[in-house]
Amino acid sequence: MPDQDDKDPNMETKSLTSSDSQRENVPYIHKMGVPPKQNVLKEFKSTLKETFFSDDPLRPFKHQTRSKKFVLGLQALFPILDWGRSYNIKKFRGDLISGLTIASLCIPQDIGYSKLANLSPQYGLYSSFVPPLIYAFMGSSRDIAIGPVAVVSLLMGTLLRQEFDPENQPNEYLRLVFTATFFAGITQATLGVLRLGFLIDFLSHAAVVGFMGGAAITIALQQLKGFLGIPSKHFTKETDIISVMKSVFGSIHHSWNWQTIVIASSFLAFLLLTKYIGKKNKKLFWVPAIAPLISVILSTFFVYITHANKEGVAIVGHIDKRINPPSLDKIYFSGENLLKGFKIGIVAGMIALTEAVAIGRTFASMKDYQVDGNKEMVALGTMNIIGSMTSCYVATGSFSRSAVNYMAGCQTAVSNIVMSIVVLLTVKFLTPLFEYTPNAILSSIIISAVIGLIDYDAAILIWKIDKLDFVACMGAFLGVVFKSVEIGLLIAVIISFAKILLQVTRPRTAILGKIPMTSVYRNIGQYPEAIKVPGVLIVRVDSAIYFSNSNYTKERILRWLIEEEDNLKANYEPRIQFLIVEMSPVTDIDTSGIRAFEELYRSLQKRDVQLVLANPGQLVLDKLYAAGFPELIGENKIFLTVGDAVHTCAPKIAHDV
Repeated sequence: MPDQDDKDPNMETKSLTSSDSQRENVPYIHKMGVPPKQNVLKEFKSTLKETFFSDDPLRPFKHQTRSKKFVLGLQALFPILDWGRSYNIKKFRGDLISGLTIASLCIPQDIGYSKLANLSPQYGLYSSFVPPLIYAFMGSSRDIAIGPVAVVSLLMGTLLRQEFDPENQPNEYLRLVFTATFFAGITQATLGVLRLGFLIDFLSHAAVVGFMGGAAITIALQQLKGFLGIPSKHFTKETDIISVMKSVFGSIHHSWNWQTIVIASSFLAFLLLTKYIGKKNKKLFWVPAIAPLISVILSTFFVYITHANKEGVAIVGHIDKRINPPSLDKIYFSGENLLKGFKIGIVAGMIALTEAVAIGRTFASMKDYQVDGNKEMVALGTMNIIGSMTSCYVATGSFSRSAVNYMAGCQTAVSNIVMSIVVLLTVKFLTPLFEYTPNAILSSIIISAVIGLIDYDAAILIWKIDKLDFVACMGAFLGVVFKSVEIGLLIAVIISFAKILLQVTRPRTAILGKIPMTSVYRNIGQYPEAIKVPGVLIVRVDSAIYFSNSNYTKERILRWLIEEEDNLKANYEPRIQFLIVEMSPVTDIDTSGIRAFEELYRSLQKRDVQLVLANPGQLVLDKLYAAGFPELIGENKIFLTVGDAVHTCAPKIAHDV
């Protein structure tokens, strides 16, 4: 710190008043303030608040009466009590239309997705009845449409099949489904209650894009069984592309059914055409929305009148007409199957949560309103917990249905209630009509639906922006396609964490120079016109300095110094006398970081180079003073800006530059 009474033989410190500065033509150098001592408890509370309560959820409760706080508490838990007060017939009209539209889409999709999870068709319909009702009361998104989704259905079907064979052990398999769903809900609700939603952000966007794309390919490959009419006994239980293609082409002469192929391919072409029409003309969004239901009706009628089922065309068959039966007694609460359900539930719950929160945030930003991530987790968790007790499997937000819901003009979550009622009426009265629905049409519907999960544009953009992100994207994609869904997910998580570790352990550093005709110092790599100050090396560290990167940071700064000294020696220029570390990007430092700076200081002393710090933040400065570091290097070696440090260290040189 500059002091008027101190005289340093190696460096002249100038702290002048503004009038003196003008008189002597030397810029005013402001003293770096000594931070006041912080209250430890207050600092801990502040850190805790920013970590877990950054959105300040208790702010509305301040200065309220006890009865008002109770009402606000209920509204926080059940947002419908808040927005329901302003609900009107105009909003209901939009919700009714959108609810009916997504119901027409979800019914055939639910039947198809239940096949992915190796379940009977009614369980898919059950999962679009109870969970959406719960979410409508507890969720904060106005646009998200709840129900089974392809990726989670495939994930559960794959993981559960490894424990029990759904054909030979149907009861044990079904019980494990409900157990996994229960623990998926527990996982989601716990993350919300403990406000740990930031954990899902550790799965990077690039990894999610790759995982979803790979899952879409895998799901489409699995549909070749129904698309080509191959019996289950001739189709592989594996999900990787090599095993599936071997199975498909190995059964070409004795298992393919031409009637099934004609039905599947013709309706797939119809579905893709309607999607193209809807994409070209946004006003015709309803065309691709009702196309799956129309396809089911037409194909069912065709099979019924032609008796195609007797020619080898596989049909859905009987669907149980009763409303969701209770299933609490089927959940494993003890034994080894409890642990199996717990592990599968955590994985399925996290993937479902990631998808739902991403969808909710996307549509909220389009309508300019906020989605509370922690409330969403509690709502999704609660609906899956209750769903597991009412014969449902894991439900979450569906992107295709949510997009249709948005375009149909939904106003609130009442559209989910409308959809639930339609599904209820379908289960109660209309399921016999689906008995002759060919499995081929369900395969076509699923293939047309999952094509949208392959986001080519996002992958290309990721490649352009960040090559390491692209590696994460392709790693997850190839892992799912060539191995399995769980391996792809594992690769996605590992690469995401590896990227975080790489960025933390290898922070970026840069040499700064002065922009001509200004007092600004910037990265010479970004601004080639920036001029280095003779006798001074200015290094910026672009990261917090922790135990994981402190040694690297010290060594990198010394390497910059050695390289610069070698260049100066080769050109017969004056050696480096001052090393200025620009610390404004350094948001935090720990004991290892301070120890590294102490070692750096001692190394520089041996080279007869003085260490100077510029603009450390309050938190960093607090810790430096607590460790006695300013006393070690001299308080007059810490400056507010790089410019102040340069003018003090080398005033004549700085003025000339």
